[in-house]
Amino acid sequence: MALLFLTELTRLFQKCRTSGSVVITLKKYDGRTKPVPRKGHAESFEPADNKCLLRASDGKKKISTVVTTKEVIKFQMAYSNLLRAHIDGLKKKDKKTKSKKTKATQ
Repeated sequence: MALLFLTELTRLFQKCRTSGSVVITLKKYDGRTKPVPRKGHAESFEPADNKCLLRASDGKKKISTVVTTKEVIKFQMAYSNLLRAHIDGLKKKDKKTKSKKTKATQ
């Protein structure tokens, strides 16, 4: 599943190389698919082992995957190589120069 995510992410990067952007988010995922119950309600959810939820979007297409602790090292190596290969299209921010105000001599 994580390998499929990386191939789709490669396609997103290639599609947005000339114009556009890809937004990637990463967060901790405990396997919960329903909202957290409010106070006063019994919670019957037992969290599983630690997982990471990765999402990527180019504004039109959304992809996501869940990475378990067993495959995190392998995924991280492949993910970092993918980012190094496709991150060359970044634009540098324009630095705003602060012009110093000259005090008028009296």
